[in-house]
Amino acid sequence: MKKILFALIVLIIFSFDQVGAQITSKQIDSLTELTLKTFDVPGIAVAVIKDGKVIHAKGYGVRSMKTMEKVDENTLFGVASNSKAFTASALGMLVDEGKIKWDDKVTDYIPEFKLYNPYVTDEFTIRDLLTHRSGMGLGAGDLMMFPDKSDFTKKDIIHNLRYLKQVSGFRTKYDYDNLLYIVAGEIVAKVSGISWEDFIEKRIMQPLQMNTSAASLNRLKSRANSIVPHAPVNGKVQAIDIDWSETANAAGGIWTNLTDFSKWLILLMNKGKYGDNLSKTLFSPQVHNELWTPQTIIPVNTTAPYQTHFSSYGLGFGLSDVKGYKQVTHTGGLAGIVTQETMFPELNLGIIVLTNQQVGAAFVAITNTIKDSYLGITGMDWVKLLHDRVAAGEATAKKITDGISKEIEEQQKKNTSAAGIDLYTGTYTDQWFGEITIAVKNGKTRFDSKRSPKLTGEVSAYKGSTFIVKWDDRSMDADAYLMFSLDAEGKAAGLKMKAISPLTDFSFDFHDLDFKKVTSK
Repeated sequence: MKKILFALIVLIIFSFDQVGAQITSKQIDSLTELTLKTFDVPGIAVAVIKDGKVIHAKGYGVRSMKTMEKVDENTLFGVASNSKAFTASALGMLVDEGKIKWDDKVTDYIPEFKLYNPYVTDEFTIRDLLTHRSGMGLGAGDLMMFPDKSDFTKKDIIHNLRYLKQVSGFRTKYDYDNLLYIVAGEIVAKVSGISWEDFIEKRIMQPLQMNTSAASLNRLKSRANSIVPHAPVNGKVQAIDIDWSETANAAGGIWTNLTDFSKWLILLMNKGKYGDNLSKTLFSPQVHNELWTPQTIIPVNTTAPYQTHFSSYGLGFGLSDVKGYKQVTHTGGLAGIVTQETMFPELNLGIIVLTNQQVGAAFVAITNTIKDSYLGITGMDWVKLLHDRVAAGEATAKKITDGISKEIEEQQKKNTSAAGIDLYTGTYTDQWFGEITIAVKNGKTRFDSKRSPKLTGEVSAYKGSTFIVKWDDRSMDADAYLMFSLDAEGKAAGLKMKAISPLTDFSFDFHDLDFKKVTSK
């Protein structure tokens, strides 16, 4: 199989170099089929928009490994954080109407809004909600919405923001967040008088005739042609349940397909205009300019092959210079689903890649290969390059997790894992996450979250007062250290957590938790 894949890679790269022109639909077919196999992705959908027209829109592979139904251009995917641009645009439409200003204070609309630092609370603007520069850490508080089935409401999330400590200076550093987009969605609702979901569907999707899309999973008219997410479980990719909290729709709830999503990109590249001869306006050129203007600096890690010198975040979009052109892009990730949109306004080029497996390298390989053909870049083997990176990352993570498992097994053989467990059992509480219990049930030590029932798993002794929790849901890849602090009598007084694998998604922000023991069992 590896020899066949290598031959396909060589064939594709050779054909691009020889043609020296934009990639053809047939080449996209070959590229995507190779990507499906290389990264073990069940289904992918790819669209290319050029000069206001969709020149390629096609599905590949299957929606679900269980049903084996095919992906097509109308197959619905959750686009996750690509929804953030809709939230920013909705606020821009309210700016156009004179109902808000970008630099209005959040507390003028949501008086109960409060962050850890009082100064930051007082100065926080609508613009700040959209630009990932709050001073909170990466993904701070995401455990209130992820994994799903938790009982945190929007009101709870807004209230609990006050407990999330700043880790950097206000407006000094880029750290991606989701919760502040939930707040942004609530401003849309308060100002417009309708829910964020209604606003997105009635004010954006309906005018653009995004007829099968919806602002949330539960609002889809039909799921008959929608994907099922997939993820590696114990080393094998399989279908998993959709993991999403409806409280966070403004941060990532939209479901759409190539047919509809292409209309959104065409609108953006036409600076808010749509319809026959672009006779209608959804939002003004001034708002469009704000959306695509750098707001927060993002460090640039590399320049080859794109010679990128600057990177930033606008309002709902990532912005950078790529080979002398402006690139506008965003990605989205749910459990088992990752997606990307990319635009080059000066080339009037848009690229959409939607996948139903959570390996991001797949959409990057396809997007980069397509855009290289328009930028005149040849010789880059993105499939192989990214495959090697993924393999190296997985090998590093496996070495860590296998080493821990081996140590735990050795302790269990010595029958030491249960020794002194009564020093650690009991109920613990965190200010924003609530209660968890460590208790012995049927001879096994268990971790159970009161408010987030998917966070339940078996606890094993590791080293000293550090234990390991392995979650029952093995698709999460988020096993964690449990690091207990002890009182003067040697009993547990508190608990902190940290993800074990370097591949654990940042939304498992265990590191932001600070549990205090409240009762013993």
